[in-house]
Amino acid sequence: MFKRVLVANRGEIALRIIRACRELDVESVAVYSEADVDSMHVQLADEAVCIGPSSSKESYLKMDRIIAAAEITGADAIHPGYGFLSENARFAEICESSGITFIGPSAKVISMMGDKATARATAVANGVPITPGSDIMPDAETAFEAAKKIGFPVMIKATAGGGGRGMRPCFKEEEFIQLFQAASSEAIVCFGNGSCYLEKLVLNPHHVEIQVIGDSHGNYIHLGERDCSMQRRNQKIIEECPSPLLTPEMRKRMGDASANLIRAINYQNAGTIEYLVDEAGEHFYFMEMNTRIQVEHPVTEEVMGCELIKEQIRVAAGEPLSHHVLEATPRGHSIECRINAEDPYNNFAPSPGTIELWYAPGGKGVRVDTHVYSGYTVPPHYDSMIAKLIVTAATREIAIARMKRALGEFIIRGIKTTIPFQLEIINHPDFIAGNYDIGWVARYLEEKKSD
Repeated sequence: MFKRVLVANRGEIALRIIRACRELDVESVAVYSEADVDSMHVQLADEAVCIGPSSSKESYLKMDRIIAAAEITGADAIHPGYGFLSENARFAEICESSGITFIGPSAKVISMMGDKATARATAVANGVPITPGSDIMPDAETAFEAAKKIGFPVMIKATAGGGGRGMRPCFKEEEFIQLFQAASSEAIVCFGNGSCYLEKLVLNPHHVEIQVIGDSHGNYIHLGERDCSMQRRNQKIIEECPSPLLTPEMRKRMGDASANLIRAINYQNAGTIEYLVDEAGEHFYFMEMNTRIQVEHPVTEEVMGCELIKEQIRVAAGEPLSHHVLEATPRGHSIECRINAEDPYNNFAPSPGTIELWYAPGGKGVRVDTHVYSGYTVPPHYDSMIAKLIVTAATREIAIARMKRALGEFIIRGIKTTIPFQLEIINHPDFIAGNYDIGWVARYLEEKKSD
């Protein structure tokens, strides 16, 4: 086992990793920007190092400063969390060359599955269904010809994209060139790579992902699915496990395909394979693989009775997956709401500022993952998520009732949050019936505008 792990992230995931390290009797090192000096992860780590000013580009994305912090503090491993450098193959390579263990898959696998076009080819080679699509397109005109062959509507996707960046749906031929150029330009700004490819756009799909994990001892398993269809602008709002859409037969097919894929690529550590499932719930298509832990991993932990961050650390240290993970069986239902510092009634404008009062809900089956507290100032420089509210119960019906109760108890004063909007969704008949897809939020907001 490692002696000391550096956490190359911030916010609730950094705190989550620090707590896992402490329970494994592993020391932790926090890195932080000047804006995060008062963040809880800085206060609870065994040691903390400032790596730069508030801007991510000058702090959390500075590979050399993170490696230097690891070397100075004697860290023998780095956990990247999610976002920032978590899926950066170059960073994983630098860790390896510096004699520091990267807690995640190998740089080779990150590179293979991080490039969406290569990932699709890998999926095809291993019998995982994909939507009809194209190779990387050299220019907009060539892409337009390919789009006509695939048939509209199509989805334009940046090969290095993620988090909804570098993606544009296109329904009409006359809009294609402009949308392709917009997707490519956004990808250059966000990822430094403007290459794009095309996929057939599946109408009214569900976004369902499979949690996978592998080790160096020949264990390659899946831990069930999460339904992440409740999204706004390709950003997930609410996730639940298991999916209310899938039949047992579909669940098994998707799980088996995912486990077979990670076995084929010798995937070691935690990851997520994302799929589109058609409106009828009869067909699924590989979308992409995230070679890291996901924001929504707690719902899997609650239903499967495991602790994924601990398993990541143990696997990276060369240990096999725990027996309770290898033998995990689903029990109950879990729902997660992402609580963001945004004003849902002002076009979800960011709402940074000082939290005057923070009162988190509690009681049976309620979990809050957060790094904030009363008096904490939410900085304007980073993602707006300030907490994850997770509830778990024996059935989905009870979990929904528990989430309503927990959201109603959550008190945050001083800033605007998305809690009122989450309550609207949880109380909506469509959500209660499990009758929603990835376009539901957009349609709901349009209906509200017209009222």
